[in-house]
Amino acid sequence: MAIEEENKLPVNTAAEYNDESIIHLEDMEHIRLRPGMYIGKLGDGSSHDDGIYVLIKEVIDNAIDEFTSGFGRRIDMTINFAERKVSIRDYGRGIPLKKMVEAVSKLNTGAKYDSKVFQKSVGLNGVGTKAVNALSSWFHVQSFRDGKTRSAEFAEGKLTADSGIMDHPLPDGPEATGTLVEFVPDGKLFGNYHFISEYVERRVWNYCYLNRGLTFYYNDRRYYSKNGLLDLLQHNMEGEPLYPVIHIKDDDFEAAFTHVNGQNGDYYYSFVNGQHTTEGGTHQSAFREDYARVVKEFYNKKEFSPEDIRQGLVCALCVRIQEPVFEAQTKTKLGSTHLAPNKQDGTNDSPFLKTYILDILKRHLDNYLHMHTETADALLEKIQRNEKERKDIAGIKKLAKESSRKASLNNSKLRDCHVHYNTNHARRLESTIFITEGLSASGSITKSRDVDTQAVFSLRGKPLNTVSVGKAEIYKNEELNLLHNALDIDDGMENLRYNNVVIATDADVDGMHIRLLLLTFFLKFYPELVRTGHVYILQTPLFRVRNKQKTVYCYSDDERVEALHSISNPEITRFKGLGEISPDEFKGFINQDMRLDPVILHKDFDTQGVLRFYMGQNSNERREFIMRNLRVEDDESIVVA
Repeated sequence: MAIEEENKLPVNTAAEYNDESIIHLEDMEHIRLRPGMYIGKLGDGSSHDDGIYVLIKEVIDNAIDEFTSGFGRRIDMTINFAERKVSIRDYGRGIPLKKMVEAVSKLNTGAKYDSKVFQKSVGLNGVGTKAVNALSSWFHVQSFRDGKTRSAEFAEGKLTADSGIMDHPLPDGPEATGTLVEFVPDGKLFGNYHFISEYVERRVWNYCYLNRGLTFYYNDRRYYSKNGLLDLLQHNMEGEPLYPVIHIKDDDFEAAFTHVNGQNGDYYYSFVNGQHTTEGGTHQSAFREDYARVVKEFYNKKEFSPEDIRQGLVCALCVRIQEPVFEAQTKTKLGSTHLAPNKQDGTNDSPFLKTYILDILKRHLDNYLHMHTETADALLEKIQRNEKERKDIAGIKKLAKESSRKASLNNSKLRDCHVHYNTNHARRLESTIFITEGLSASGSITKSRDVDTQAVFSLRGKPLNTVSVGKAEIYKNEELNLLHNALDIDDGMENLRYNNVVIATDADVDGMHIRLLLLTFFLKFYPELVRTGHVYILQTPLFRVRNKQKTVYCYSDDERVEALHSISNPEITRFKGLGEISPDEFKGFINQDMRLDPVILHKDFDTQGVLRFYMGQNSNERREFIMRNLRVEDDESIVVA
């Protein structure tokens, strides 16, 4: 009987598989059906890596390829936030007019496949602008070339208008050639999206840092970098450098780096052909290893640990290689091992990327340290201090890791998910951890979450104020030790398990305090987690206004007043805490349309100064500040019609 049951075929519930099951999709249809293959994730603009910013990047990348090829030293971009319309104009050679429509609407069509035309391009797969076209409700392209022009318009990737080739409407001069691309991302795909100007501005600055001589105008503001990666590092560095920034430029390699105090691990702004490789890759790994090797050899200290050499290092790094291989269409991690691709027979006589970087560092860094003894002394002192600090907390760290490992086997604080950011899973960018306040709030989220991509970590009461404590206290504190082990960021960002770290606390004074304590913890010990755009604040409704026919969730008093005018005989509920929201309702607040406020560090933000003032032991000074800036407002009473 058991054998018969074992061999029993499963019940067939699938639809019939026949000729009609084979479906052909046109190029634009395939992009719209599977956008994640082309731009990573969709999102609503709350995250720096959401799809609407990838669309902007894809268009600008084409303009940058023109600039690096020696054509066009200026790019103009405007974003109309009300209309959600993006316009990008370059002054390069312009798309060849006869093939312009095909170049923006047919996959596997473009000049990037010809490495003689674009030697070290970012966009190599002929997809970028096609994806922008397909994922836009309105798309306009116009090329200016050879005294002629041609324009075309599309809707959802389908051609709606084509002017044909006409005489050039502009006079001769620098504006006589180039390409204009305008688009509106499709709300049917991206939902109620919005652009965050800080994310766009950060990308614009990176383009300028990586392309000295390029002038970029964004909404009529001029962006320009004279010193490349040196400017990038000086404009973004947390804290004072321990020694003058070392700036190395050699052919297709550029790096600027120094050490700062108070930073956990080493941090990199890494780029390939102008593409910001936020997840690093082979070039960044090669630099990390080769840098430690060269420094160790300079001091002739074989016993130096690479960890101690790199602790506190901050580096901006860029390499330019032919036909780079990235691990995804979004190009955030380099996979190439050579400076140029394999030949058709599979062989490769191009230098290894690792060997190339090691040779440059051996020549330039070693020479620099010999010539600048003050820098060499400061670096040696930093390494020795790192070594002492590491050994001082080694015992505590070991006990804490053992404790957290045992606790993680039966960790009631963490309800984990199946998909994590540090894997190659297709949904890795969706991986999210909600840090909640108390068991009632975590209970609602746990019952409502997507168990594949959403994890929940429950705090008990208020966490430790870490503004004045050392790293040893973090390992001794059970909750914070379990939290940073759940994130897996103690040894750097490479193993981060969740793309989105979401603080989900009640909308009251205690909830705000817990939120500030968590932000203090991250900014003090793991600022790179915030700096790289992984930390968010979850916004949940304050009110529910409803009658038997309609329910409206309100996130502010203005929305509540508006709802009262639109609903007759309403019943109003004030949500005092997340635990008061039922799991069925909560599901609608943590889905793809959830409201997340990103925590953004501005370029000139004094992180440590702000933490000391607002979270330090200066109660009297803070009280005086509050009294000077106190505002009293009349609170409109809730009137039930």
